[in-house]
Amino acid sequence: MPKQLTIRGVPDEVTRRLERLSKERGESVNQTVLSILAESLAVDARRARLQRYVTWTEEDVKAFGAALESQRVVDADVWR
Repeated sequence: MPKQLTIRGVPDEVTRRLERLSKERGESVNQTVLSILAESLAVDARRARLQRYVTWTEEDVKAFGAALESQRVVDADVWR
């Protein structure tokens, strides 16, 4: 689940640049900051590297989901 962050002490110049950049991009300041953070932390690059290890097909994912679903049944007699 996404977290909320509060950043204090943002210099006026940084604020102005963020506002200008967000206006140029046509997005909110929040979205601009999130994009800058993700880029600086190479989040997309990490995902691309991890993608090499994905070996499940869509069929595999569905079969796994079906197997899990059968285990999610609550036995009412046990939980009285």
